[in-house]
Amino acid sequence: MMKIAVLRGDGIGPEVIDSALIVLDAITSKYGHQFELIDGKIGGIAIDEVGTPLPDDTISVCEEVDAILFGAVGGPKWDSVDFEIRPEAAILSIRKKLDLFVNIRPVIVYDCLNAMSPLKDTILKNVELVILRELTGGLYFSEPKKRWVTQENIRYGVDTLEYSEVEIERILRVGFEIARSRRKKLTSVDKANVMESSKLWRQVANELASEYKDVQLEHLYMDNMAMQLITNPANYDVIVTENTFGDILSDEAAVISGSLGLLPSASLSIDGGFKSKNMTYKGLYEPIHGSAPDIVGKGIANPIATILSVAMMFRYSFGLVTEANTIEKAVRNVLVQGNRTQDIADNQSNLVSTLEMAESIVLEIASTDES
Repeated sequence: MMKIAVLRGDGIGPEVIDSALIVLDAITSKYGHQFELIDGKIGGIAIDEVGTPLPDDTISVCEEVDAILFGAVGGPKWDSVDFEIRPEAAILSIRKKLDLFVNIRPVIVYDCLNAMSPLKDTILKNVELVILRELTGGLYFSEPKKRWVTQENIRYGVDTLEYSEVEIERILRVGFEIARSRRKKLTSVDKANVMESSKLWRQVANELASEYKDVQLEHLYMDNMAMQLITNPANYDVIVTENTFGDILSDEAAVISGSLGLLPSASLSIDGGFKSKNMTYKGLYEPIHGSAPDIVGKGIANPIATILSVAMMFRYSFGLVTEANTIEKAVRNVLVQGNRTQDIADNQSNLVSTLEMAESIVLEIASTDES
């Protein structure tokens, strides 16, 4: 039996996770699968209950299972605690401990939601891209990382950005493989004009390109990419970059779709190389949005990003492509029908709650032809 760790976390995390589990149950019933769900504490709630954002029990559960479904962590309650025990430290730790170095963030544009994006319809046309973010190195993990006060009472802070060629090559190789299975175009993003780590990144990318002669490789500086992602998103297919740049670009990409509540993500541990077909990987699946403490308990959070993360879990960790496609089709149909949570609603929408959105997707799944 396949095992899934369920880490609800803080804020709206429990709400969107519980909605996603309703959809998972619908797929389980429709296709005759069995999954063992194992709950784990993470983030602020874990700090409150056991004094640490990532308890040993949770680590053990995550090491045991085939996939992890994660909600969100953090909130004002824990903003003043030391970084090492802040809720956000938990997700960084779990990425590192499980070597979840590949973060895959598809950018999905639904024609029926074009009005939610500040971009023109002409810009949104034919947008279908994927952002690959290196997730276990770079600025968020490199040492030294510290703050101090000098004898002159001047405060300093330092972070370090370090990458080895091994770390760079493995994420770039995933980028080339995914690009090969799509439109055969890979855009590598760096700041090689001013940063030594980016110069190495670009050098490794150019060396790897000789193994992927069927894939067009282009390089863009981060600042240019930030502009192009908004002005010409349809020009890009697979974008690969380091940790900090990927964090910024993938959140910026939410502008294209119209809401953070629509975008899923998968963080994968890949040992032995990535193949786009017939392979499964241990992964952590989560919406790209945060804990949104301002809307907790109101029933207005958009669960679609988490539900689509479940679809990615079926595809990448379980190899169940039909099931993944069924979820994605159901989400699209529900949106076409006009069902909207508050973040994507307009005057013509059928405004629904978090739970009602999940239930409408379940109804679509039930009516979908299994063939």
